[in-house]
Amino acid sequence: MMKYFKNITILKFPAILMLLCALQSCSDFLEQEPGTQTSINEQLGSKKGVLAALNGLYLDIREIHTSPTFVVYSELQGGNLKFSPTYSTDKSRNGIITVPTAIEGFYSFNDQALASNLASFYSGGYEVINEANLIIEFVDALKDATQAEKNQIKAEALTARAYMHFLLSEFYSQNYSYTSDASHLGIVYNTKSITNGLQYASRETAASTYSHIIEDIESAVNLYSENILLNGPSYSYFNKNNAKALLSRVYLSKNDWQKAYETANDVISNSGVSLVESANYIAQWDQPDLPISEILMEFTLSRNEESTASISPASYFGYTNSTTFSKYVASQDLIDLYETSDIRKQLFLIQPLTTLVNLQPVELNYYFTKKFQGNPGYVAFRLSEQYLIRAEAALKLNNTDQAKKDINTIRARANASAVKDSENLEDAVFLERRKELCFEGHSFFDIARNHKDVSRNDGCLSSVCSINYPSPKYILPIPKSNLNLNHNLKQNESY
Repeated sequence: MMKYFKNITILKFPAILMLLCALQSCSDFLEQEPGTQTSINEQLGSKKGVLAALNGLYLDIREIHTSPTFVVYSELQGGNLKFSPTYSTDKSRNGIITVPTAIEGFYSFNDQALASNLASFYSGGYEVINEANLIIEFVDALKDATQAEKNQIKAEALTARAYMHFLLSEFYSQNYSYTSDASHLGIVYNTKSITNGLQYASRETAASTYSHIIEDIESAVNLYSENILLNGPSYSYFNKNNAKALLSRVYLSKNDWQKAYETANDVISNSGVSLVESANYIAQWDQPDLPISEILMEFTLSRNEESTASISPASYFGYTNSTTFSKYVASQDLIDLYETSDIRKQLFLIQPLTTLVNLQPVELNYYFTKKFQGNPGYVAFRLSEQYLIRAEAALKLNNTDQAKKDINTIRARANASAVKDSENLEDAVFLERRKELCFEGHSFFDIARNHKDVSRNDGCLSSVCSINYPSPKYILPIPKSNLNLNHNLKQNESY
């Protein structure tokens, strides 16, 4: 089965609604566009229309995950990435290393509310949430869908809503244990669409935010059926297994060790998905048309009738030849973590590139990841993360034998050394996550969750390469445009 979609019918809601789907951009929509409500009723009044809307929701999620700022944020801030030199036929410019304009603000831990590098992520995240809310509000009234079909649609929309709120909380709210009772600012949790009237909601606490996220996922898990309602690979859509994978990640972030352990264990034991064997690990990452077989969810690319793919992670991490390559490569900080025998080092494509050093051109080696060559989709959840969640939760529950067993399962597959008795297990699981899950969007959030300092060494071009925890700069500013439209929205500290 090819891993991309063709000929997908996408429902895009009216432009004025899409402008307003960011929660705080409410303006005078209901008064200005009275006809839009009727249009939405017509579009979402049939199973076909709701499924088209659900497809559109997935498209918007995929677009967020392949945006030029979101896709590199966590890995760049966490120190896994640095920049490749510029190729130019102009010898005076060939080999220069620069910071891309699109990430200058957050890369220096100085993003600005007035012109935030992630402003489109904030608005796009709430746009997806509003789309999910519309689907949830209309699905029960469908007369041409079975109850099982309606339950499946609602489950996917609830999971999407929870997932986007979770992502927004990671970017805009300090980690759950930033305060002892999680009473610090979380995010706005939106459970009603714009059709319910203008809402100028306030931010909830982190504790309340997580409660809503968990409630949505648990509700979804109870609704899922075996129905596959959309075209394309099943791993490209939310289902019971990857919803549970999301739930285990949320529990881990919440420091609910028992539930994180139980949920990850459930996925490992009952999902029907197995870890890729060592002998196939590199080859599976290299295959052009399918994700690695231990995938639980991939945000798969859509392609048009000419099989042209939309923008993918390969746009930022790919290598074609000595004159055509992407801007982001692995830092030596990351590469040095791997033992010589670790097969995961083979996932890095080493290429010499001309680089200006003290105004002189020299050839230096750069490490392009093979995880995202050939226009793959975005890895959302895979089974190895569940093993590492179970390991970390087991350690916190004083079950060191299980923690070692799970870490060693991942290490053994990679042909790396087993955990030594002298090793600090908290450091071991933290570093194993960094090695195994690199470029999959976890690095910086793992640092924050573990209350660690940021230390970026190799290739850091910022005036701020390190920051100490805690710091208000571990999260981003709420975009000023959203603050202007919602006087109840409170800005993050230092912005």
